[in-house]
Amino acid sequence: MPEFFVKNLVDVDVDELLSSESTAVGLDVGDKTVGMAVADRRIKIAGGITTVARTGIIEKDCELIRRHLEPYKIGLVIFGWPVQMNGIPGEQCEKVLKFVTKLSARLPANYAEWDERFSSSAVDDVMIQANLSRRKRKKFIDKTAAVYILQGALDFLNRTSGG
Repeated sequence: MPEFFVKNLVDVDVDELLSSESTAVGLDVGDKTVGMAVADRRIKIAGGITTVARTGIIEKDCELIRRHLEPYKIGLVIFGWPVQMNGIPGEQCEKVLKFVTKLSARLPANYAEWDERFSSSAVDDVMIQANLSRRKRKKFIDKTAAVYILQGALDFLNRTSGG
């Protein structure tokens, strides 16, 4: 298996994904949960899949994620890149990179990061405006954050590819 590397999103070819009938997935990797989202067949719209509770054993967590994503032909995995407010990667970025590196051994695809600095707060704001209770917000925040991350990346990809 080739060595894992993170692809620059500007180098992702949407037409290649479309011609191979592959899709993109988005991951919001946290310490306690992983939210997952998937793009439609046209690689334009993100939709939520689920949120998986972390077990504390990274290999087991990666296997759980792989099983949830098994029904999809995945060509690209977009993962939230939790840089600090000053834009510098910190400890949480190291944890996410460790996770996606392990995941790539079980889920071969191209991997690219997407700045997720405001994803959870933006999603939480929308849920508050929708009058969802704190309990309901907590239940959906990670999956919805994955949708937000993936949709931002898809919008970028389609703008830069002329799609």
